[in-house]
Amino acid sequence: MRKIVLTQAGQCGNQIGAKFWEVISDEHAIDCTGTYHGDSRLQLERIEVYYKEACGGKYVPRSVLVDLEPGTMDSVRSGPFGQIFRPHNFIFGQSGARKNWARGHYTEGAELMESVMDVVRKEAESCDCLQGFQLTHSLGGGTGSGMGTLLLSKIREEYPDRIINTFSILPSPKVSDTVMEPYNATLSVHQLIENADETFCIDNEALYDICSRTLKLPMPTYGDLNHLVSTTMSGVTMFLRFPGQLNADLRKLAVNMQYRALTVAELTQQTFDARNMMAACDPRHGRYITVAAIFRGRMPMREVDEQMFNIQNKNSSYFADWLPNNVKTAVCDIPPRGLKMSATFIGNNTAIQELFKCVSEQFTAMFQPKAFLHWYTGEGMDEMGYTEAESNMNDLVS
Repeated sequence: MRKIVLTQAGQCGNQIGAKFWEVISDEHAIDCTGTYHGDSRLQLERIEVYYKEACGGKYVPRSVLVDLEPGTMDSVRSGPFGQIFRPHNFIFGQSGARKNWARGHYTEGAELMESVMDVVRKEAESCDCLQGFQLTHSLGGGTGSGMGTLLLSKIREEYPDRIINTFSILPSPKVSDTVMEPYNATLSVHQLIENADETFCIDNEALYDICSRTLKLPMPTYGDLNHLVSTTMSGVTMFLRFPGQLNADLRKLAVNMQYRALTVAELTQQTFDARNMMAACDPRHGRYITVAAIFRGRMPMREVDEQMFNIQNKNSSYFADWLPNNVKTAVCDIPPRGLKMSATFIGNNTAIQELFKCVSEQFTAMFQPKAFLHWYTGEGMDEMGYTEAESNMNDLVS
């Protein structure tokens, strides 16, 4: 069985990560003490992908929690599943990154990195067959973006043949937390291109739209957004954690996702609806290179295949014609709690460049007059790093 180590960096990354562990612990019938209370062999068949069995039959997450200030760590510890984590796997500083990518990447984050890598190595060494690493983080702040991408580069250096994928929350001008976001995001994307095999792009604007329009929440909170992301992560990782037709691993995952529950026909239709995408770009403006659709609940595989075939036939111009068999489908009998069926959609679509183009334009508007540049160069970063990141982003968009 191939194991995965989940790393969580920064406030956003740790909040999403903590919620993810709540969701999948519930699906595997593991309580907040790590004790199994289920009655299905399917819940334990692949439990060791994300959990390690400790003394007394307790299950402990293969998780490394990182931040540059103690506040988020305290919140996770005092949360519903705070006691399930290994205490030594909380690594944090005291000063914070102050929304500055360079502080997370070059100074404060760099000072803490060896302690983080010690824990990463211990987790990796405890895996008899390590599949790879996952990272939850945001690209808009300082720790998740700066220290998170530094952590990726260190993991890539020590484990060059292991898969690395990230769940990356991109900033949106409509839901902005700091004026530095374009710098932080562009510098992070530069690192993700170099060191990540797969990046699931999610942005706050799309999350807010789904919460207010689809889920009818009048004033969505960050807790609502985190729950939405964690539920999607659950769907994306479902066929890593439960047996099914796809029996996939990290190498077979693509980019982008969505979550929705109706009938099989409606589910299939909704998965391709631009309004349900968690990245604010319109897939009709690009082409799907690869697609994976994961259905959960009791439903005929034949009906699922027929619906997917119909979608492809009616919208053939939206799929790359030079790559055959580029749509994969999986069905798992176990639905999420409270639902009869659901679907998670992962699509690698060229329209994602719309999102990066928006960030790139904001970056250029700030970089040309060298706005706030001294905050980054003061942390040991040189101007060439900006130029390289801008060039890499432009290559990605073009």
